[in-house]
Amino acid sequence: MILFRKVLVANRGEIACRVLRTLRRLGIASVAVYHREDRNAPHVAMADEAIRLDGPVPSGAYLDRDQIIAACRSTGAKAIHPGYGFLSENAGFAEAVEAAGLAFIGPGADVIRLMGDKIRSREFAAGHGVPVAPSVTEDEAGEAFLARAVAIGFPLLIKASAGGGGKGMKIVRNTAELAENAALARSEASRYFGDPRIFAERLVEEPRHIEVQVMGDGNGNVVHFYERECSLQRRYQKIVEEAPAPNLPAALRDRICAAAVRLAAAANYRNAGTVEFILGADGEFYFLEMNTRLQVEHPVTEMVTGIDLVEEQIRIAAGQGLSFVQEQIRIAGSAIECRICAEEPDRDFRPATGRIALLDLPSGEGIRFDGGILAKQAVTPAFDSMLAKLIAHGPSRADAVKRLERALEQTAVLGVPTNLDYLLRIVRHPAFQTGRLHTGFLTLHAEDLSAPPADSPTSVAALIAAALGDKAFRDLAFGIPEPHATIGLWRN
Repeated sequence: MILFRKVLVANRGEIACRVLRTLRRLGIASVAVYHREDRNAPHVAMADEAIRLDGPVPSGAYLDRDQIIAACRSTGAKAIHPGYGFLSENAGFAEAVEAAGLAFIGPGADVIRLMGDKIRSREFAAGHGVPVAPSVTEDEAGEAFLARAVAIGFPLLIKASAGGGGKGMKIVRNTAELAENAALARSEASRYFGDPRIFAERLVEEPRHIEVQVMGDGNGNVVHFYERECSLQRRYQKIVEEAPAPNLPAALRDRICAAAVRLAAAANYRNAGTVEFILGADGEFYFLEMNTRLQVEHPVTEMVTGIDLVEEQIRIAAGQGLSFVQEQIRIAGSAIECRICAEEPDRDFRPATGRIALLDLPSGEGIRFDGGILAKQAVTPAFDSMLAKLIAHGPSRADAVKRLERALEQTAVLGVPTNLDYLLRIVRHPAFQTGRLHTGFLTLHAEDLSAPPADSPTSVAALIAAALGDKAFRDLAFGIPEPHATIGLWRN
């Protein structure tokens, strides 16, 4: 069986570029989609064809499944890769793609629905022997829910059933806070997700966030590609991830990976997915959720296993099944990823906008830069603030840390504020270098990670030096146009 002749990538930015690279390597023709604000974006230039999506709101255009399916029909593409975000976990879109006679490079709609509902997925996990934190689900009797929540014991974490990204999530430390926070969580759940259902679970203090990359063929056969550490988060959003997780005992790693495979196999999971867990200091771990798509942090897994996960996704969607048995998947070394965002860490991580005046990227052994940005490109509030990802791989974690630190030092993005300096302070922190990680890391070390007092003259000199080091900038600033350049030093 051959792979698809043409694939449409229903996304933008760095993930669209990343998928397009694999399509090009496999010799598969590619189609990009774009809103007019992205007409000069790198993913548009990389693809063999590009179809414009109309709509007054840029993000809305990428969510218009009818336009995307029409783009497939008009170009002859037979499969759609959704990337992450946008329509990647939309069960209705997956159904519409298959109803149109196209292949969705991802899991089936039923599994997307199951795992997208936090209450149903928790019940499913518990029913298949996957550890779940003590919890209660809200029913119509509000007072009974509060009483059962109190019986679990404090602290509690209230979550939205259809939630994500910290929306509808509240920490409760005593009975007096419970009713109010439950009402707030319910309100946020309804506002953000159109689903007011909430549940409460035992809060694990300062846990680690461990996730397992899995791949299934849809017939119950599942393999894992080991785990990733994703504990460094702000507002429940990951910013630094690595594989494998540091300081994780081998026996515990085996138990966590086995639980992830057990869950995915029970769901007859097809294609790539990630099972996420909370790990307590006592070594107990609990199911958190399953993301039914490729993760932002998938490059660290690719770096340590040497396996192109996007290629595997395409092969499975084309009906070729799994390329590996579990014994063939091995880890070599360590890899760490930093998310480079357009934001101002010293201003409570406020998203930033502007135009990229200079882009200087790192190079060297073990360095990978996944980006979808160019010099002179405008960064607008229309999309997420993440610009790119910087990944470093080394034979040991210490080597990966050193390479990442050096790569961050070499990276320059001028014209729009970024979190590059903040990331460098994280990587240099002693607790990070020794792998003492948990989800409260950034809060605990906030003072150490804060920006030093601004030295205006030095900052200005550094910016000037960086700009002068760029040939394109020098040519623009000091280049003498013809015919004046031929005249020489004489001026009229």
